[in-house]
Amino acid sequence: MTLLDASDWQERIFSGEWIKAAGESYDSVEPATGKTLGRVGSATPADLERAVEHAARAQRDWAARPYVERAQVLRRAARLFEEHQSEIAEWIVREAGTLRPFADFQTSNGAAEECYEAAALAAAPYGEVLRSVEDRLSFARRRPVGVVGVISPFNAPMVLAMRAVAPALALGNAVVLKPDPRTAVCGGVTIARVFEEAGLPAGVLHMLPGSADVGAALVDDPRVPVIAFTGSTRAGKAIATAAAQRLKRVHLELGGNSALIVLDDADLEKAVSAGAFGSFHHAGQVCMASSRHLVHASVADAYAELLAQHANAAPVGDPAGGKVALGPMIDERQLQAAHSIVTDSVATGARLAAGGTYEGLFYRPTVLADVPLDARAYAEEIFGPVAPVVPFQDLDEAVRLATDTEYGLSLGILTRDVAKGLALADRIPTGLVHINDQTVNDEATVPFGGVGESGNGSRHGGSVANLEAFTEQQWVTVRGEIPDYPF
Repeated sequence: MTLLDASDWQERIFSGEWIKAAGESYDSVEPATGKTLGRVGSATPADLERAVEHAARAQRDWAARPYVERAQVLRRAARLFEEHQSEIAEWIVREAGTLRPFADFQTSNGAAEECYEAAALAAAPYGEVLRSVEDRLSFARRRPVGVVGVISPFNAPMVLAMRAVAPALALGNAVVLKPDPRTAVCGGVTIARVFEEAGLPAGVLHMLPGSADVGAALVDDPRVPVIAFTGSTRAGKAIATAAAQRLKRVHLELGGNSALIVLDDADLEKAVSAGAFGSFHHAGQVCMASSRHLVHASVADAYAELLAQHANAAPVGDPAGGKVALGPMIDERQLQAAHSIVTDSVATGARLAAGGTYEGLFYRPTVLADVPLDARAYAEEIFGPVAPVVPFQDLDEAVRLATDTEYGLSLGILTRDVAKGLALADRIPTGLVHINDQTVNDEATVPFGGVGESGNGSRHGGSVANLEAFTEQQWVTVRGEIPDYPF
């Protein structure tokens, strides 16, 4: 059995019938080749209205089912992700321009593990007995919020959707998922198809690819009390502003300008290898990317030279057609946004040590050395395969540079002295810290999130964060008899 290649299923997907979309269909395009992979139905705000209404009705029955039934659905979904890993990963490679190892990670280590963790979450303790001065039983329990809206991005479409979809479902919620329209099949249709095969009741999960107006309608709908959004800081702020008008909770995982600090005692070869991965992985289209390489002045020139050698040696091309280190950027707009940061930074005084060129959507891995602090490559999130190198003289300056940003997502510190690395990390506000590793790390079991312009804290991953994200606390008291009151 295949999930996405059966003619009847593919016809339903690409005609828009499956999502009952009223909008026009559009091409799903392979960024590496420009080829059309198929047609996808585009949802409208009217479709969203109907989906939320259906989800709100279906959620009540889903929440009332025994937790073991919800856990069984999640476990079956996990096994389906594992069994169909090759098929699903192929779609991620082609539609998102992802290298095969990253596509495999999103399927087995990502989606499947998110489902397994969520299955366990369904059975987790969900309340506590409280002390009371009154003669009564007093306890707090967690209840599902109802309908959860999930808006997911293009860059890791499977795992960044599933880290909200899976725990929300396990805890008894219905979900309305709006994937990025550029990755609607691998980040939306695939998820819906897996849960359909896993036995999730109809109406509990809705998938609606569409434009920003569909996302805005989802945020505005009063029947959706929680929004989980992963994307740009600009869009996240707009969502938070709109959600505030409805007094609804938002879980925001936004942009980053993460620092990789390289101390003078670090193994230089390993540090450069880690730094190259942190900046060039998935063509730099990762919120946790190593966006600023802060390197001790005594080794900064050597580091930049070695990093440039790695960049020049990295093969760039179609990830479906051969062994490459970098695939394409998602579209022309994203490529030009990154390229403008590179060219502006060079004009400001940065030295182009490698890259800075492109062909089609394939951008060469780029190294900028001696980057001035007023350069855009230092101050802004690049979201492309660009590694700016900035020297520092001492630890105080390293701290000042690392904290000289409105973002606070991830931090890497490379040093032979682990205690020094931990002490340094204590001085830098950030949601994630990795001693002797680059900045791109994630697991289904860990609380994930940033501070400042990177988001509103750990809102995904781990039982505590997921319970906080997708349930409401309810206080309950029970008395044996009605008490006497002086009225």
